[in-house]
Amino acid sequence: MLVLARRVLILAAISVALHPSTGFSAGAKLTHEYDLKATFLFHFAQFVEWPAETLPDKAPFTIGIIGNDPFGKSLDEIVANETVEGHKLVVRRFQNVSQIDSCQILFVAPSEASRLDQLLSHLNSRSVLTVGDSRDFALRSGIIGFVISDKRLRLVVNLAAANAAKLTISSKLLRQSEIVGPAPVRE
Repeated sequence: MLVLARRVLILAAISVALHPSTGFSAGAKLTHEYDLKATFLFHFAQFVEWPAETLPDKAPFTIGIIGNDPFGKSLDEIVANETVEGHKLVVRRFQNVSQIDSCQILFVAPSEASRLDQLLSHLNSRSVLTVGDSRDFALRSGIIGFVISDKRLRLVVNLAAANAAKLTISSKLLRQSEIVGPAPVRE
């Protein structure tokens, strides 16, 4: 049953990402909102490219959460037994920025909104995909922000922040996102 529920969540997230007319009901329970966001975190691993040196052979691909975890068990269940390009997916929880060592995707919980600038500054020179849902997350140099607009879960992407982190975001994801910040320079 868990496998079926996980597949339904994954299909829902893909549908929302690739078909903007599909929506998330803002009236749904908070748990469902974070189940959907957890599914997006999982799929970001497939829509973003990291520099090769950021993920050594046999190292796990880490999705981190900093602050009070809003996902419960859903993120752990979604990534259980999954891999990304041969790397086992793991979820780690951090209480402060100094604990973050190896992490490819970092969800910044709403509890960290007041420390967002400090946290992003600490990660400035690292190839970490920062994701959050606090107000103006992407405008404050986070890479992907979740926003609920017109009862739909939308993505806001800061291309300048992604470029600074040496991350390449798939055009499939970008087409369905609101882009903020200056566009990266292409050679």
